[in-house]
Amino acid sequence: MTPTEQLARGAAAGAAGQSAVRPPLPVKMVIAGGFGVGKTTAVGSISEIEPLTTEAAITEVAAGVDDLTHTPRKTTTTVAMDFGCLTIDPTLKLYLFGTPGQERFGFMWDDIVEGAVGGLVIVDTRRLDDCYAAVDYFEHRQIPFAVALNAFDGRVEHSLEEVRWALDVSERVPVVVFDARERGSVRDALLVVLELALARTGA
Repeated sequence: MTPTEQLARGAAAGAAGQSAVRPPLPVKMVIAGGFGVGKTTAVGSISEIEPLTTEAAITEVAAGVDDLTHTPRKTTTTVAMDFGCLTIDPTLKLYLFGTPGQERFGFMWDDIVEGAVGGLVIVDTRRLDDCYAAVDYFEHRQIPFAVALNAFDGRVEHSLEEVRWALDVSERVPVVVFDARERGSVRDALLVVLELALARTGA
């Protein structure tokens, strides 16, 4: 049984009132995107436990490789993954895995994404090129995903339709605006992905 099918079964069990005697169904979700788009911030904002991060200092060598133009205050970067969790309701508990943003850590993605029901691709609209790899990855793996435009300084540089056109994603892929610093905003974006995964199962 696939994780998505397990998700659908868990939702059905909750609707039947069986969740009262069962622990929440564990559901894996991935938060992806380019370097410095807000993945670690999003996991930290929403996790009900102290998030596990694998942050390392950005050295002079790394600064020469990673573009810090739009993130001049960024001093660390994720070198493995971020991890957190969120209980949606008595029937579902999300386990969140944030991917590293740099292409040189791309070899880790297959292991991180294995078993995930869906993904949230975070985008910095000031540098759309950085998210193409993540969008392509989920499309090729046929994993349900949504695109979330992180509102840096409270705004985004392009409209939702402009971003959809630039990324060439289908109308079936939700494109939303959110703020990675705000718990409620992150929750709403994750729920979009969860609903997408449920719809894929026909639940």
